[in-house]
Amino acid sequence: MAGNIKIYATDEYWRHIFVDLGAVVVDSKNIADVVFDNLNMSLPISVSRLKSIVFNSLDNRDIIKNVFGQYIVLPALQHKIIVLLYKNPDISINELKNLIGLLPNVTTHTVENAIYQLRKKYGHDFIINAKGKYKIGHL
Repeated sequence: MAGNIKIYATDEYWRHIFVDLGAVVVDSKNIADVVFDNLNMSLPISVSRLKSIVFNSLDNRDIIKNVFGQYIVLPALQHKIIVLLYKNPDISINELKNLIGLLPNVTTHTVENAIYQLRKKYGHDFIINAKGKYKIGHL
C-alpha cells in the first residue's frame, strides 16, 4: 500500500494490518484520507481486495487535475490507472492489476486496453513503459 495514505481505523487489529501494509495510521478522522470504519467490506478479504477498496475510497480529483491541468471525467478504470500510476510510478502491469483489484492469475487484457485507449486519446508518450514498468509521461 502507498505509504502516503493516511487511514483512520478504530479497531486495533485493522490498525496493525494497515501499518504492516505500509499505510500511515492516524488518530483523527479529520486528517485521514480514508476512514476505514466507513467502508463496507465482507470478510474474509484478500490483501489485493483490501488495497483495491482503500484506493477506490480516495477522492483523487486533485491528482487528475495535476496530471491533466484541469479536472476531467474519465471512465472508472482509466481514472484508477492514472491515479495509481501517479501514486506508484514505475509499476509493473501485474502490480497495477493487483492494485485495481484483479486477481493475479486472471488472464485479461482489460488494463492493457485501458492504457491503449489513454495513449490513443492523449498521445503515446502519456503512459510510458520502460523495461516493463509503467509511469505517467507527458501530454
